[in-house]
Amino acid sequence: MDNRRYRMVVASGLDYVNTGAKVDGQLRLWLKEPPKAYDVAAFAEGRNEIARGVTLDHDSATGTSGAYGRWRLRETLPGGTWQTTVLIRQEGDGPTRVQLDVEHLPDDPEVVPVPARTPRLARSLLGVLHARDGIADVTAQPQVVEAEDVDAVIDELCDETRRLPVVVASTPYGVDFDTWLEDTVDPLVRPLAGLAVLYLLSPEAEPRFNRALEYHQVYGGGVRTYLPGVDPAWPADGQRHRVMSRRLITERASQARRIIAHLPQRLAARAPLPAELDSVPVMRTRALGDSAAPELERLRVENEVLHEILEEAGREQRVRADEIRDLKHELRKAEDNETLLIAEYDDQYRELHTSRARLQILRKQMVDLGAGATAYAHFSAPDDEPQSFEELLRRIADLPRLHFTGSRKVTLELDAQAHGSSWVRMTWDALLALRDFAEAAASGRAGRDFKQWCADAPGGARTISPRKIVRDESKSVKANSSWRRQRTFPVPEHIDSIRKVFMGAHVRVGGGNTIAPRLHYFDGACVEHGIYVGYIGPHLSNTLT
Repeated sequence: MDNRRYRMVVASGLDYVNTGAKVDGQLRLWLKEPPKAYDVAAFAEGRNEIARGVTLDHDSATGTSGAYGRWRLRETLPGGTWQTTVLIRQEGDGPTRVQLDVEHLPDDPEVVPVPARTPRLARSLLGVLHARDGIADVTAQPQVVEAEDVDAVIDELCDETRRLPVVVASTPYGVDFDTWLEDTVDPLVRPLAGLAVLYLLSPEAEPRFNRALEYHQVYGGGVRTYLPGVDPAWPADGQRHRVMSRRLITERASQARRIIAHLPQRLAARAPLPAELDSVPVMRTRALGDSAAPELERLRVENEVLHEILEEAGREQRVRADEIRDLKHELRKAEDNETLLIAEYDDQYRELHTSRARLQILRKQMVDLGAGATAYAHFSAPDDEPQSFEELLRRIADLPRLHFTGSRKVTLELDAQAHGSSWVRMTWDALLALRDFAEAAASGRAGRDFKQWCADAPGGARTISPRKIVRDESKSVKANSSWRRQRTFPVPEHIDSIRKVFMGAHVRVGGGNTIAPRLHYFDGACVEHGIYVGYIGPHLSNTLT
């Protein structure tokens, strides 16, 4: 499911009455200024028609369970309605919550909603509400972190009440700080207003920040997105928090902006609402009638309004039904991935257990031979592995007898969808194993397919678990023309005259996520020409998606 809705949920630093007054004022300014320029002389309870095809609904309530106020703008345009909803809510002694939603409701049920961009209203509200998420301030522009602020920022990263991601940018060595902030960081994070807490480390703060977060560092002009639940003492936790390189930020700014916004947008749209916001009743408004009009005329107008409300409700219901359907598909896929993960975990644990037992035996033998110091010497893992799919694509060209013919754009989007670098490592391991297999096939040493090769390859060859390799797609997938086309990828003319082949063989790169990446390859001509990788990206459509 795409990130179609913009959603901001923050706590106001003001009380309920002052929050309502600020929201009312900013909403009026937003509506009356160009390009909207609507008539906002009065916000009455119920339905206000403020322009042709534009309605503003307003309702509020105060009771024992607290108070709320809500404004809903609907702008009817060719192809559908744009709906903007602002809700303020206060319950008991809790904070005043503010929720802003923007979404597209198509007229045609077959049309996919247009993704909503970050509205100017969000930045305006953040400028007056002293908005917070947990103990962190939520601002429209990045806050500069000085050395004395580092401890407070780390407390915010570890705050258990935090809902929003925290995006922390660093400054490259030798670059003017103010120029980097204004020309690079500000435009990069502009779409994240209301979706994340934004920081830029000053040159003095950066080393102190990285000393405190040994496993979660950011430096050299990189930008890191910290998800809720940071554990500074756990090395493995660092893999959850994605890093974007300076190279991508400076060389492909628009792509970097889209990638860095993807995860916060997705989290905001899917995260459960705070209980007090979730308990607000569905909005039901009606236009105020003209008490001086004849009875028949008032009934006619009311009938037209009711028909309009029913049509609006129908459009919104279709969008919600689509969301529920997509979520059900993703739940089914996630359940299937969970089953695969359990099997993979058991398989990997057996491999790890066997490897540890062999290591202990070898170490004992080395001690007996007088090489105890070597047997227990510290071993560092190789540091030349790609850290992103962007880097991985650059390095495929260096692998002999391996050719990538797929869409770079699709593969690069995995950098925005991964929570850690495990997908990159798994893909790289698969590519290295395919390289060794292709070289063995060319020299006549393989004599079997890739799956069997990984099951009993000679010592020293790179392999992956055979359980991750699927020799071909199922009959149902191959029989479906649409699914078959999805798995048909480019190859050179000397491989196939139409320059495309069906690549049913694939490697299961990842699971436990609705993306579940796959690597599709063609080895039908590996002896003469090598192996062609036609796809690295999210799981393609099948009976479960």
